[in-house]
Amino acid sequence: MRIVGGKYKGRIFNPGKKFSARPTTDLAKEALFNILENRYDFSSMKILDLFSGTGSIAYEFVSRGACEVTLVEQNFSHVRFIKEVIEALKIENARVVREDVFRFLKRCPGQFDLIFADPPFSAPFINDIPQTVFSSGVLAPDGLFILEHPKDFDFSHNENFSELRKYGKVNFSFFKA
Repeated sequence: MRIVGGKYKGRIFNPGKKFSARPTTDLAKEALFNILENRYDFSSMKILDLFSGTGSIAYEFVSRGACEVTLVEQNFSHVRFIKEVIEALKIENARVVREDVFRFLKRCPGQFDLIFADPPFSAPFINDIPQTVFSSGVLAPDGLFILEHPKDFDFSHNENFSELRKYGKVNFSFFKA
């Protein structure tokens, strides 16, 4: 896993062969962040990374100057890896929450400017994620929600859907509050 841009560009971390998460490809990450950096100034943004896995997307936001990043991941070994990377990079503006994403969304008192979700591609609940995010109230009024998903999902019928970007087997659906 490599950080592709910003302050920590080029840093490589190896989660190990037994790690069960599927990190977003470098190609897809680079393309996504090219879009986002042309539209947003991360320095004042609070970011929420759901289903964090390796933490790859969160590190990109931190590396590019995000104000605050919260990572939510349920798997203990994934959380441990994320904390090790945060410690190695001496990141002070990120916090890791070990909890089920759906439970977190029900109880989260704050709001975020940008929410990114990268659930396991085999998860049966992928279709439910946009509605859960919007009904939870955690997305700020002018916020952006991005869902990474396999190509066989279509969210264009969702009232908050704004665009789809495809990068090989990785698709990003963008939703606006």
